[in-house]
Amino acid sequence: MKTIIRNATIVTEGQKFVGSVVIEDEMIQSVLKGDDSTQPYENEIDATGLYLLPGVIDDHVHFREPGLDYKADIASESRTAAAGGVTSYMDMPNTVPQTVTIEDLNHKFNIARNKSRVNYSFFFGATNQNANLLPQLDTSRVPGVKVFMGSSTGDMLVDREEALYQIFRVSPVLLMTHCEDTNIINHNIRMFRNKYKGQNDFPVRYHSRIRSVEACYQSSSLAVKMARETGARLHIAHVSSAKELSLLESKPIEQKQITAEAVIAHLMFSTEDYDRLGTKVKCNPSLKTPADQQALRKALTNGLIDVVATDHAPHLLSEKEGGALRAMSGMPMIQFSLVSMLEMADQGVLPIERIPELMSHNPAKLFHIEKRGFIRPGYYADLVLVQPDASWQVMAGRYYTKCGWTPMDERTFNWRVRRTMVNGKTVYCDGIVVDGIRGKELVFGVRQ
Repeated sequence: MKTIIRNATIVTEGQKFVGSVVIEDEMIQSVLKGDDSTQPYENEIDATGLYLLPGVIDDHVHFREPGLDYKADIASESRTAAAGGVTSYMDMPNTVPQTVTIEDLNHKFNIARNKSRVNYSFFFGATNQNANLLPQLDTSRVPGVKVFMGSSTGDMLVDREEALYQIFRVSPVLLMTHCEDTNIINHNIRMFRNKYKGQNDFPVRYHSRIRSVEACYQSSSLAVKMARETGARLHIAHVSSAKELSLLESKPIEQKQITAEAVIAHLMFSTEDYDRLGTKVKCNPSLKTPADQQALRKALTNGLIDVVATDHAPHLLSEKEGGALRAMSGMPMIQFSLVSMLEMADQGVLPIERIPELMSHNPAKLFHIEKRGFIRPGYYADLVLVQPDASWQVMAGRYYTKCGWTPMDERTFNWRVRRTMVNGKTVYCDGIVVDGIRGKELVFGVRQ
């Protein structure tokens, strides 16, 4: 079947122009400047007044399945992704069981094949003991190895330097690191407990002093050192501070061995938001100061940050009760990543043409994803139509995550996702997620 999206403002590869896109079955057949009004099509979508962008590729989500699906699962969170214009995601390994064996990795792929409404893949998790499994990974299926170089749960904290070096030496795929120094964090907790004797928890505003800038910087520095010594490809997840940005280089992503991700939480919130939102904005790494937030926003255009993702991490509201120690860390954000970036474009933080680079083009380049991330002939038709000047308010019933809340609640956005297409099919349109659509497994190893 042939479909044409007519008269959209197309934003892709540094350009913005009014045009049309022709889709045949799953693939983009042609991209037209202006309109091709003479040829009939089986399906026509009038996009007058709307912007057309490549679908978002989110390289960092926690969809919680298997084992934690009481608060989120692959079906519910891929539905949420579709509502936010996210057409592909890469899920993290800290599920139950943790994704640290080939068998458990394959199990997650099997779940997604049956349940995911958008395209998918899964990171493999490193431990102190499983470096011998890394050479067995299928590099066409697995985007990378997640290394928790900071405080984590179970045995996913890799805290032995010899084990880290072995992981960096033998991994056949990119290493994505969570960088927080556990010794510094534990020292800071002891300091607070000595100061506030008898207290087992502290107000959430102290979370940023416990999981401090120095904890992030020391761990990120170690990761950079190891990557340079071993030649490993390193991708530092959720950079949260100006000091960490000093470790990075500003040059095209194709020339980088070491790349960096910023997430929506650190771009949209700072320590100033604890008093208003409390533990709803508690995350790891912690929120940092407004100065750090501004440095991260500047890094979106100066070449230091390569990818913007969400670290989408649903918890029940009951699990967010407590303070700096007891409340769980993480926010459900995937439905609001694209509209948040478009809001920042309206504020002058970055040009709108930069958004597809950070959220679609660069993830496709970094992970060498086959035929995705661009509005090009011969590529899969993963597309999102957004409406400017829509002025809508986030409220219950307008978000889809299974955990049932978001720190964006009651926020007004000027941009709205109107339609999301995955492999040429509409999976979301004007508040409705279309039943029966399933995404495809991402394929890696193809240079753009």
